[in-house]
Amino acid sequence: MDAETSDRVRVVRGRRETREADRSVTAAMLDRTGRDGVPAFRAWTPHRQVAFGRRDSHAERYDEARRAAEDRGFPPVERSVGGRAVAYTGTTTLAFAHTVPTADVRTGLDARYEAATESVVEALRSVGVAATPGEPPNSFCPGAHSVRAEGKLCGIAQRVRSDAALVSGVVVADDSAEIAAVLEPVYAALDVPFDHETVGSVAESGGPSDPERTVRALESSFVGDAEWEVTDAAAFVSDDE
Repeated sequence: MDAETSDRVRVVRGRRETREADRSVTAAMLDRTGRDGVPAFRAWTPHRQVAFGRRDSHAERYDEARRAAEDRGFPPVERSVGGRAVAYTGTTTLAFAHTVPTADVRTGLDARYEAATESVVEALRSVGVAATPGEPPNSFCPGAHSVRAEGKLCGIAQRVRSDAALVSGVVVADDSAEIAAVLEPVYAALDVPFDHETVGSVAESGGPSDPERTVRALESSFVGDAEWEVTDAAAFVSDDE
């Protein structure tokens, strides 16, 4: 998918030293896109964590869900976009963030979801995965905007402001069993149906186990033919301060 509304895209690489510092990178991407209208894209391996959505935080047994994650070595955090809990191993689970300018918060939501889904499918197919839109029943982070192959590989969420939108997602490159093991008690506490066998991975679906190959495929698919402006995550935030 070629980047919309600009012939230039900021490509941000790497992660910062802590979970909190790392989250500031995506926030800076959204702020800068809102100011100057230049899209940005980032795909990386976040620190080990279970990231809970806003709906999760209102669940009656939310504290129990957080303890279940922490007891299994996954620090619990809350994220600003929608969706249910997702787990990152710290090594083989990817996240991506795509920030684009918006002219009207009332339009473009579905188009951005569709474009992101198409880009993920295209990226995964380029590394040998027979990916398609959709998800098995009772998957992690259930939602209409997902990608599957041998199980669910990706879930996509969106946050929209008056000046910019953030389209983000998780992609399971490998270690699906570890993700399933932590999400099973988490989802049980949240009272959300979950089948641990629906957790798939790029590696199990015929793609590479090396997450960096999938990172590069996602970059190519989302950025397309636009001019790439590549920067390190730490430097990007430093420039924005």
